[in-house]
Amino acid sequence: MAEDLLAAAHLALDRGDYGQVVRLLEPLNIDHPAATVIGAEIQLLLATAWMGRGDNARAILCCRLIKRCRDASLRAQATDLLTVLEAPALERPRDWSITLPDLGSAEAVGGQMQQLARGRRSIKPPPPPPPPVGPTRAPVGFAVLAVLLLLVTLLLGGCTEVHSELTFKGPGRLQVAHGLSSPGPQPEPWARQFGRTLQSQGFHPARELKSFAGAGGFNQRLESRVLAAPEALALLAANLSAAADLAGVALPPPHFQLRERNWLLGVRQSLELAVDLRGLTALPGFSAAIDLGPVAPGAVRLASPESAAVISGRAALHWPLRFGASNTLQLSCWRWSALGLGGALIAMALVLVLALERLRRLLGFGLPELPA
Repeated sequence: MAEDLLAAAHLALDRGDYGQVVRLLEPLNIDHPAATVIGAEIQLLLATAWMGRGDNARAILCCRLIKRCRDASLRAQATDLLTVLEAPALERPRDWSITLPDLGSAEAVGGQMQQLARGRRSIKPPPPPPPPVGPTRAPVGFAVLAVLLLLVTLLLGGCTEVHSELTFKGPGRLQVAHGLSSPGPQPEPWARQFGRTLQSQGFHPARELKSFAGAGGFNQRLESRVLAAPEALALLAANLSAAADLAGVALPPPHFQLRERNWLLGVRQSLELAVDLRGLTALPGFSAAIDLGPVAPGAVRLASPESAAVISGRAALHWPLRFGASNTLQLSCWRWSALGLGGALIAMALVLVLALERLRRLLGFGLPELPA
């Protein structure tokens, strides 16, 4: 199916029908991310079509997405096209062009030719302009305009909030969930692709939907089944790496570690989360955070650079991630064991009964007997 649409898009591009190319290939963005070879070819054709329609801002965004493709030739083509798109537009001197007269009628042409002939005899051509001197200045104005166009395109695309949730279900048991929210009724293309990736990894829609974007906006919450702690942390790290690949950015792998020590009455847990986002600049309207629960505020040992705040109405913490910085969170808390506490209460009750029995014997009542 994708190959047939690509072939039809090539034919439309040869005919100069750029609108047909956009209509054929835009639906394929959902199933074919730019990191794949087919997705990169789709983005390259879209960039050419947007360039032909005069929308250079969208063409530049398509070329930037191709940088994550594994095919070196496609990356090279995208780089060459991006160089052309980002090149400054030079103003052509008026002396380099000739204005043709209006050829509406033969008499008008004849009269203009006579006037030109008389003008050539009486007027000497102006001297050529002097050669340019001095160093060439960098096209600062064009660079500022390109940055403004990119920011306007991102702002018009809407805001997106990503909330990753880590829920403690018991000693050594965790559950991972991700919430995607945007103010518009439809999700952004990146959010749709990330949601499909999560569902392919075993996530399913949650029964309880927590809204972050307000009424009328798009909200989706996908959660995994309850997993062992190492498996759940590895899944969360894989989810963050997949989100970075879909966005076309390269990030170091996150560091997640949970240490537990069982003391029979409860388990002492120490959790460390480290997400390095120094290679990612802040995007307008895009935010990310990690929610942890049930966790008390006193469990926080270190939160940098953003502090962890208590979520209203829930025994959970909200830790926002800052782009362009190294984010670290350390927690230490107790998870009491119902079985261990019950055993301790039974042992204390048994000790109390034995102490009372000993006191009874010391008072001379002897051992309890059945009535005769």
